[in-house]
Amino acid sequence: MMTTDETIALEHALEIPTYNKMPMALVRGEGRYVYDADGAAYLDFYGGHCVCILGHCPPKVVRAVQRQAGELMFYSNVAHSPVRAAAAQAVVNLAPDALGNVFFANSGSEANETALKLARTYTGRSEVVALSGGFHGRTLGALATTHKPAYRQPYLDVLPQTHFAPHGDLTKVADLLASGDVAAVILEAIQSIAGMRMAPVDYLRQLRDLCTTHGTVLILDEVQTGVGRTGTFSMSEHYGVTPDLITMAKSLGAGVPVSAVLVHDDIAATVESGDQGSTFGGGMLAMAAVKATVDQIVDQQLMARAEAIHSHLADHVNPLVAEVRGKGCLIGLALDRPVAPVIDALRERGVLVGGSADPHVMRLMPPLTTTDAEIDSFALALEASLDAVQTAGVG
Repeated sequence: MMTTDETIALEHALEIPTYNKMPMALVRGEGRYVYDADGAAYLDFYGGHCVCILGHCPPKVVRAVQRQAGELMFYSNVAHSPVRAAAAQAVVNLAPDALGNVFFANSGSEANETALKLARTYTGRSEVVALSGGFHGRTLGALATTHKPAYRQPYLDVLPQTHFAPHGDLTKVADLLASGDVAAVILEAIQSIAGMRMAPVDYLRQLRDLCTTHGTVLILDEVQTGVGRTGTFSMSEHYGVTPDLITMAKSLGAGVPVSAVLVHDDIAATVESGDQGSTFGGGMLAMAAVKATVDQIVDQQLMARAEAIHSHLADHVNPLVAEVRGKGCLIGLALDRPVAPVIDALRERGVLVGGSADPHVMRLMPPLTTTDAEIDSFALALEASLDAVQTAGVG
């Protein structure tokens, strides 16, 4: 096996430099821990960017994928598949009422692209409204709705037309929808990358009413909030709102690349053969992972664990931070200082967390299987890291 230094050197030599990577080479994961090439262990509250909802290498998911790999690794959607049918049934069983139709894809960007296409086809309109601070992907269609100007600027001449409304501003959205040209409004219930900014309940409910009034499709991007991470399969349940389309990815396969679009019955009724496709979407290995992931979440009642994890963690860290944000196992810790040095100090103490576009907010995305003892360990590491940064005068 290559050492950490050898791995880093080879990746730097061969891959295009699109990622700012942590200075480690991970080789193994088990439960809430990952291990690097040099044998160091890390308590992982980052989860590969909100992916590992059951921890690393959950045995039931691993066995399901191994079993499927020995039977049929792949065939495209031109053939029916029992494992795909079972995965679809597992997802639809938990979907909000009237969203009993699913399209499987491979990534969050692809799911959002599909949702945007469905909305444009269904309404016959071309324009889209997105929110400031939103992130929906980096492929061209999804990129058009991702707010950060630095991401969009080089491609403005080819991006579909998108209007950005200030987060929480209904007046601006209402003015845009009144034109009659807007196919969809797309938003995240929690803007994770923006620093765990949560949409108010009344805002989302009134937005639903506006979209209904103007015949505009409401797309809820649940690439990060979905699959039980916030305590319900879809965060729309917390709001008492039913969108027309919901996109999910990240946690859906517990580590296996997969995404899905949940589609309202009215929209599904207008879809025809050939309107959308994805060669690897709905592939057998991914479907086995989806079925096993959803089954474990349901059988072990893990969605109920999300709020308990959030509460326990908040109780421990409230004295250390300015604010605890988010919901369930999608958590933002706002500090009174830049978080980057604290994130580095946590990693030195064997804990992985993430940053955000807000330099004062770190993100935690622990699995639903996280124990109280592991939360206690995190809180102790955070306190020690804050003290170390303060002593060093960094940030």
